[in-house]
Amino acid sequence: MVSIGVRRISLIIAGMLLSTGIGISVAATPKTLTIYSGREEKIMKPLIEKAQKDLGINIEVRYGDSTELAIALIEEGKNSRADLFYAQDAGSLGAIAQEKRTLTIPNQLLNKVDGQFRSSTGQWVGISGRARVIDYNTKLVKTSELPTSVMQLSDPKWRGKVGWAPTNGSFLSFVTAMRLLEGEQKTLEWLKGMKANQAKAYSSNSAIVEALGRGEVALGLVNNYYLYRFTTKDPNFPVAIHHTRGDAGSLINVAGLAVLNTTDQKSDAEKLVDYMLSPNVQKYLTQQFYEYPLVKGIPVSQKQVPLDQLKSPQLDLSQLSDLKGTLSLLQEAGLV
Repeated sequence: MVSIGVRRISLIIAGMLLSTGIGISVAATPKTLTIYSGREEKIMKPLIEKAQKDLGINIEVRYGDSTELAIALIEEGKNSRADLFYAQDAGSLGAIAQEKRTLTIPNQLLNKVDGQFRSSTGQWVGISGRARVIDYNTKLVKTSELPTSVMQLSDPKWRGKVGWAPTNGSFLSFVTAMRLLEGEQKTLEWLKGMKANQAKAYSSNSAIVEALGRGEVALGLVNNYYLYRFTTKDPNFPVAIHHTRGDAGSLINVAGLAVLNTTDQKSDAEKLVDYMLSPNVQKYLTQQFYEYPLVKGIPVSQKQVPLDQLKSPQLDLSQLSDLKGTLSLLQEAGLV
């Protein structure tokens, strides 16, 4: 990768030589594609290194929380140097699309993904899927006892037995989906009910799964892929996945890409979108990180229930952009 500093020095030297009348031939300096990534570096680094070789494009990445990067992109506006936004959730993608910071992605790229996993107006496209699930300790809970809806978790039966991560980004999208499906008042009552039911707060989904393994809690609200990080190391890890049907607890969110309207490299940006939807990248995301591939024909890893067999709620994922409203509700419930 050519650094910005090196490029500037090269341009200054070229300018000095030209000003002295010395004729030289200066090769065109390749541009650098800049991605704002809410995805972690451990996932992105190998992908970016290979994409640079395969596509012949220089790429630099700014990492951060998806919500914070979305806010940064909106604040930077026309002055942003970003070409693409790779968000961890559809809500952040929807937020920048609402602010008209995105370009429409060509149909030949959009059509590689089912309509429910991309913007209805073509402003972003999902790259991989992330399903909300209830993980449970198999020694503490029988399958016949499992709730059929996440709304049942505020029942006294589960008092002190449920783990959650109220400040986690995935949880925020889950609550936003609940607001859309159940309404503001019912969601607020559920949040207050869970708090009164002594749900145990953890800092992350991984911490919840660890607690489940120890038997500290019986059920945990997490994403599908976290459990496999434990069972690949310990096949006897006493935790399993339970899927509810049609409620916020069965939401399938996406990590996805948007091309930004500040790019001057639209063609290269679209090449990268196409690259991320290629079979090799889809296999990498599911085999290494246990996420759902969104391009048809790519099998899921482990023993996961295939996407087309899950009963997720019918939602336009762009509607998950109102994280501010969700944070207000969490504050009203006394959770943040």
